[in-house]
Amino acid sequence: MKVSVMDYGVGNLHSISKGLERAGASVEVVEDASVLERAECIVFPGVGAFGAAVERLAPYASDIRGVISSGTPVLGICLGMQILFEASEESAGEGVGAFKGRVVRLRAPRTPHMGWNEVSHQDDPLFEGVPQDSRFYFANSYVCRPVEKVGIAETHYGDTFVSAARKGLLCGVQFHPEKSSAVGLRLLTNFVRMAEGSS
Repeated sequence: MKVSVMDYGVGNLHSISKGLERAGASVEVVEDASVLERAECIVFPGVGAFGAAVERLAPYASDIRGVISSGTPVLGICLGMQILFEASEESAGEGVGAFKGRVVRLRAPRTPHMGWNEVSHQDDPLFEGVPQDSRFYFANSYVCRPVEKVGIAETHYGDTFVSAARKGLLCGVQFHPEKSSAVGLRLLTNFVRMAEGSS
């Protein structure tokens, strides 16, 4: 499975690429979003600001929605999950809108939410083989509030929020699997297997 990792001006491209390779995928980092129309599988990584990211993707947002609706497997990580929603309190600009809902500031005594935290997940293929309440690595000040039933995991930090969502082959995680040791690698492996099963 060839995974296209979208470079839209955010950090962490190297570690997510290495994580996906360890999960069994071949990886290409792409800067031109127009090539996503032909991608087998897409990952939107994430360390950065919502506004800057969606501004870079704005000319291709409609095409990206089309690719997602056609069934191309997609994984959004942290900011990459947030840009798949419609809008964010963090900054102006429209998200891709593949998930319905908004991104809001995390209501917690201290932000950003940095470090390891428990993820309570449903029985879902994305979490196959991941023990319940496993700890994943987070680095976020904003969280997603879907208005449709797509949440497959939640986490508590000052507030309880959706930490993973899935709609068909469209997946999003608020944590960083590429920084989450064995359980993170298992989740990436599960995603790659789901993507391979769809081709």
